[in-house]
Amino acid sequence: MTRQVNINGLTIGGNAPVRVESMLKTRLNDREECISQCENLLNAGCELARVAFPDKKFFDDLKFLTANTKLTLMADIHFDPKLALLAMEAGCRSIRINPGNMNLNALNDVIDTAKNLGVVIRIGANGGSISQAQLDQAHGDRSKALFIAVREQADLLLARNFENVILSAKSSDVIECINANKMIAENYPDFPVHIGLTEAGYGDSGIVKGAACISNLLLQGIGNTLRVSLTEEPEREIKIGYEILKALNLRTRGVNLISCPTCGRRRTDVKKLVKIVEPLLKFMPDGISVAVMGCEVNGPKEARHAQFGIAGTPKGAMLFKSGEAVGEYEFDELAKVLPEFLEIKNYKGA
Repeated sequence: MTRQVNINGLTIGGNAPVRVESMLKTRLNDREECISQCENLLNAGCELARVAFPDKKFFDDLKFLTANTKLTLMADIHFDPKLALLAMEAGCRSIRINPGNMNLNALNDVIDTAKNLGVVIRIGANGGSISQAQLDQAHGDRSKALFIAVREQADLLLARNFENVILSAKSSDVIECINANKMIAENYPDFPVHIGLTEAGYGDSGIVKGAACISNLLLQGIGNTLRVSLTEEPEREIKIGYEILKALNLRTRGVNLISCPTCGRRRTDVKKLVKIVEPLLKFMPDGISVAVMGCEVNGPKEARHAQFGIAGTPKGAMLFKSGEAVGEYEFDELAKVLPEFLEIKNYKGA
């Protein structure tokens, strides 16, 4: 188990759950849009969001944002140590920096300020920032070069007795990313690790690549906070992040919807059934399983572990709870009877 860091009450590492994070995809000077996106992310379940802070001219905007959102923020900074100091002055209690890009005097100032304010520093490298020297040292092994880049940064902070750290190694290559993170976990087992595939892509391709990388690491016990980096709205990243954790039985946000892929045995249109059921799920407690099946074969028998289930029949659909039949209804009756069947309290419509 890693040590635990604390960002404004948000714990990462140790016995804390794997956190789900994203990044604001708006510019800081668009204050209204930034606040709106923070609210949307909070509603989606986001626990930490990085925000790009590329220029001191955005200082007042960053200060405004930290003061007007409940979402925990991490200022994302490249190259300029003065920006790291300004971000902390603006109220950010976590920053992301590359210590290797800072001269030692400036780095000392950043570390001293972070110590005084209790700021968490995330450090790390990605596949695009590997130097030729690091590649040469790794004899061309890009995963090892990525780890070496992280090690160089970590050692700069640890040599200055700063341990309020999150480590990260990210790449757009699944295998490269997995292997680099394994090296981090083996060499720095005490420190929480942020995982994710950088620049995963768009749509199904990006989701599959991100899930393949993140799931592999989580199953090895590696990863304390994650981001599914997609060329999509940030709320989508949060949704997929929780779906990954739910599939691995690591977290239970939302309802676990089970539905069969359908075949020639199906008695009804499963996709239509899912579309009737899905809007109701947001009114149900986290961790509940709801099964939507096409026939009696995939119905109560294969889905008896689900607290609630629906199986297609020649008449319409049979409803069952924990494998026990409750009643059979025509298709047109389902929208009316499902809220009561699903035990949704005080339901007033989706």
